[in-house]
Amino acid sequence: MNTTPSTVPTAWTCRHTNALTSLAADADLDDLEPLGQIVGNARVVAIGEAAHFVQEFSQVRQRVLRFLAERCGFTVFAFEYSFAAADDLDAWLHGDDDRPLQQVAPAAAGWGAADLMGGLREHNTASPAPLRFVGVDVPEAGGALRPVLEPLADILAETDPESEALVLRAITISDEFLAGLGSGAAAAPAWAGLATASQNELTALLARLELRLGAVGPLMADRAQAGLVRRAERLLAGARATDYMFGAVDDLYAGKGKTADLSVRDRYMAETLAWHLHEGDPEAKIVIAAHNNHIQKTANAFDGQVTALPMGQHLAGMLGTDYVSVAVTHTDRSVPEMIPDTSAPVGFRLQDTPAAEPVPRSIEHALTQAELAGQATLTDLRQTPRDAQGRSLLDSIRTQSSVMLTDLSAAFDAVVSVPTVTRDLTVSF
Repeated sequence: MNTTPSTVPTAWTCRHTNALTSLAADADLDDLEPLGQIVGNARVVAIGEAAHFVQEFSQVRQRVLRFLAERCGFTVFAFEYSFAAADDLDAWLHGDDDRPLQQVAPAAAGWGAADLMGGLREHNTASPAPLRFVGVDVPEAGGALRPVLEPLADILAETDPESEALVLRAITISDEFLAGLGSGAAAAPAWAGLATASQNELTALLARLELRLGAVGPLMADRAQAGLVRRAERLLAGARATDYMFGAVDDLYAGKGKTADLSVRDRYMAETLAWHLHEGDPEAKIVIAAHNNHIQKTANAFDGQVTALPMGQHLAGMLGTDYVSVAVTHTDRSVPEMIPDTSAPVGFRLQDTPAAEPVPRSIEHALTQAELAGQATLTDLRQTPRDAQGRSLLDSIRTQSSVMLTDLSAAFDAVVSVPTVTRDLTVSF
């Protein structure tokens, strides 16, 4: 008789789950000590979120970030934020700029990161373990090109003046369809309305720049610090990824998206984090905060279609066990969801939406069955139970208002769950 369970045994869930005593950023950190054992000697730890713009997920990030900095020696905080815009925000986070956050970093202030950044500024100005801030993402989540092309033009004016005109022409084309937009969700339809000749010219300009920078890099390095040339290459890579994503997202909206086509942005994020590891302190340890879909180590798949090979999958390939991924989910009945809306400047509106019911073999169902859904918890996923065919008994997790089907022990090393989720009131859309 087959006695192998078909769902996660309650005893396993209880044995591998620890209750968290508080979500308060300044609470005692002892309840997070099991996370230290999971992290071990990893150099990069990712902390996720099942949905954007959720107050409780921000609180979890603040606590985990503080724990990793104060008790595990992490020194850098990387964020799902523009690579090109991070230096100004880093100065503000260290108390070197007294302007309001809205003036320094409108994207951080208006996109649900105000509390997180405020808490990090307090930490950096008071703690013996301050954190450097870096960005790993394309500008405005793929909704802008100026933030990478303008500093690229400045660098080329010094190191390769003959290429500057190519960048300026690319800026002119990008302004034709991106002016006033605020995200990749809005940019893709705008790009689709651009003349095909202009679409192709933009791509060709960026391709020519990429080839030229690769060819004349030593000459550029003779005219400026080598680090500046490498920064130019990363800025251009961001522009190339953003340009590609315009078409990839438009195809997705039209129902003709190619397999894993959204991977280009995630690959850029992974390579940019690796760039920070290479360019920064060789002893640096990085915490990266991004959506669960970006940090998981397995492919993103919906309705049987692979939409992206995420940043976490690329990082796991680059770093092996030096990369640890911690998901964040919830057991509430609803969640703030991004509803597509072409009339909105950001391409969507935020709306409280019923969350997918916890299904058998989901982490949310396992916590509910173990009567742990009513509190904040940390579950170690490294050795999940298996069915008779050797498949993980934990194979799904909430994402936005839907569900991601994936072997959780392969996708994440741990998961934090909270009982309630509420919309971040600093978000206006």
